[in-house]
Amino acid sequence: MPKNFRPSNREGQILSKIESSKEYKKKQILRGIAECIEPLANAVAMKLIENKLIETTNKNSIEDQILKCLEKLSRANDFDVDYKTAPFRQLVGHPHVASLYLTAFVIEDLINHKDVVDIYGSDIEIYGCINKQALKFLP
Repeated sequence: MPKNFRPSNREGQILSKIESSKEYKKKQILRGIAECIEPLANAVAMKLIENKLIETTNKNSIEDQILKCLEKLSRANDFDVDYKTAPFRQLVGHPHVASLYLTAFVIEDLINHKDVVDIYGSDIEIYGCINKQALKFLP
């Protein structure tokens, strides 16, 4: 017969604090996007193209698509964010929510854009490139 795990009151409090701090950090990141949306979209688009992870016919169009994605992310509710990032949650240990959302956007949606010739690199390479830029602008 399997053992039922029932955390003590103290363990429950610790788990609750951990979850609360994760949610607080996530909300802080989503609020911070609005303050730096244009420079972040520009930096992400430039690095993806410079690192030859995206081949495109129009850099400005890619930047515009990333800008729209960030605007959508800044207005998204928890379910939308979790739904979009679900296939990529196991990509890294402690993912940055904005980087993971942008990675999912690039891999799933941007690849179908008319100005994108092709997307190269693995999921982790795309995440790494996006995450380096996101960490410069977001906490």
